Amino acid sequence: MDSGALYIRKETVDKALATPPVQGKRNLEPFTSLAKQTGLPLQFLEDTAVSNNAEIHVTEDDLWMCVEGEVTFLCGGTMKDPWFHKRKDGTENKNEIRSNMLENATTYMLNAGDWLWIPAGVPHQHSAKGTARLAIIKIYSRSTARE
Repeated sequence: MDSGALYIRKETVDKALATPPVQGKRNLEPFTSLAKQTGLPLQFLEDTAVSNNAEIHVTEDDLWMCVEGEVTFLCGGTMKDPWFHKRKDGTENKNEIRSNMLENATTYMLNAGDWLWIPAGVPHQHSAKGTARLAIIKIYSRSTARE
C-alpha cells in the first residue's frame, strides 16, 4: 500500500553531490525529475562561477541550505528596472519578478551547513565565485499556504 510519502535515501543525495561540477547554473538529478513527477518542493542547485538575476517570488518562500562551497546572497533592497519572468509559452508570470540589479541589499555569505530563509516578496540574488551546491525548499507563503 502506498503511503503517499516520498522517501529519499542518503545515498541518493550523495550520488547527486558526487557529480563533477560544470561551469554555470544547473539543477542536480534526480531531484529535478522527482520534483516534476511528484511535486517535491526540494531541489539541489549547483552554481559554478555564476551570478544570477535578482528575483522576487510573490507567492512562495525560499529556504536555502548551503551544502558545499560558498555562496553570496543579497536580500532586501530595491530591484532596478524589474520585469515579469516569461514562461516557456511566452506569457508573463506575474508571481516571478526579475531584475539585473539589486540595490541597497543586505549581504549574507553562506558556507556549508548555513541556512537562509527568504520570505515571499523579498528581493534576492545569489552568486558563487567557485562551486556552490545548495538545497532549496520552496514553501508556500503564509498568505497563500494550501489548506
